[in-house]
Amino acid sequence: MNTTAAPTKTPVSAIETLLRKFVAGDPALVTYMADDIDFRIDHFHDEADVSWQVGKGLADIATILTRLGTEVFPKGTEALSIATQPLPQEGWMLTTFEQKFFYGVRGRMCTSATLILSHETDGKVDFFRETVTNVIDCPDTAAI
Repeated sequence: MNTTAAPTKTPVSAIETLLRKFVAGDPALVTYMADDIDFRIDHFHDEADVSWQVGKGLADIATILTRLGTEVFPKGTEALSIATQPLPQEGWMLTTFEQKFFYGVRGRMCTSATLILSHETDGKVDFFRETVTNVIDCPDTAAI
């Protein structure tokens, strides 16, 4: 009899799945958002107007995602790393997301590191707070 237990894979959080779908340009990412999602992106020391990156509910999210796709990420994005850890309270996650992208606002390739505090219930993100800690111009301006 084999007594060695097969390793179990830790389930991927809804926020991590949502971010991977975002990077892939997959519109199915909204299936990982609650209908009443409370969403906000803030930037630390960045000149860009991000006042429009706030919304509640999927209708607002559709508007925000469309504008992100045309103004901020017109050529998509590449995930350099996505690391999510559960917090002690049920459903709360802290994610570090590093990416490389053609930043439409600056018209050049950039990298950024963001921190995302999120909450999920029943496999859907219902609270999303992203703080972009930096946006750094890349030495070369080649598109992804």
